[in-house]
Amino acid sequence: MEPPAPRKPATRKRLVPYWLLLPGILWLVVFFALPMVYQASTSVQTGSLEKGFEVTWHFQTYWDALTDYYPQFIRSLLYAGTATLLCLLLGYPLAYLIAFKAGRWRNLVLVLVIAPFFTSFLIRTLAWKTILADGGPVVDVLNTLHVLDVTSWLGWTEGSRVLATPMAVVCGLTYNFLPFMILPLYTSLERIDGRLHEAAGDLYATPATTFRKVTFPLSMPGVVSGTLLTFIPASGDYVNAELLGSTDTKMVGSVIQSQFLRVLDYPTAAALSFILMAIVLAMVTVYIRKSGTEDLV
Repeated sequence: MEPPAPRKPATRKRLVPYWLLLPGILWLVVFFALPMVYQASTSVQTGSLEKGFEVTWHFQTYWDALTDYYPQFIRSLLYAGTATLLCLLLGYPLAYLIAFKAGRWRNLVLVLVIAPFFTSFLIRTLAWKTILADGGPVVDVLNTLHVLDVTSWLGWTEGSRVLATPMAVVCGLTYNFLPFMILPLYTSLERIDGRLHEAAGDLYATPATTFRKVTFPLSMPGVVSGTLLTFIPASGDYVNAELLGSTDTKMVGSVIQSQFLRVLDYPTAAALSFILMAIVLAMVTVYIRKSGTEDLV
């Protein structure tokens, strides 16, 4: 007796997920993988725009880029790390209030969180030039509270001036990337079963103990996701440094933009991009492993 023939419909059904993934895979290949390969090829080229570039496997470009612009790398990581920490300190309480205390106002508050996305990134950043303008109300309040005395001593401001200082750049980064911190935190907190808080109360845990033992550990996926979504784009940002900073606050993104569009040194710009990507990837890998969670929101 011959064995039954395989069922073709079942085989086709198993292939359906792969067909559904095909458009996304093609998108990644065309708009991510191929440009990455092209930039990798550009980074080991030599020549000029007039005479043309050719691949000579000149890896010295990487070393030259790192040694020449290491202050910008350090500055970018410092600014991005500071902005990420500020976003976490500002975003976690707000996300907590939205998840547990907002009630019927929850949707309205969420709309207000994403409201900055309704305007251009450039316009939002330019607005901070008015907010932090010399003699403005914000600077006057900071002067009255003697906050600028402390930040000036730390080197983040210059006397009573905030614009064109590291503090202005960090303020811009914090504002522009704060929603990327709040939304993952809210999603993670909103998924916590409220009965766990009740159980902690039944065991005579104080609100602080409940937060430390229950809420914060269960919200770690949101913390990790939010910090990654904030730190990664902030480390490569150049708009805030260009509009709110000065020549002394240039980040590596500004150098890459300048090398590509002004100096026209494409190999150095490509090498700087890959160095930044490698540094951020290494930091992210260590951070995820140390965070103790693989369940990212």
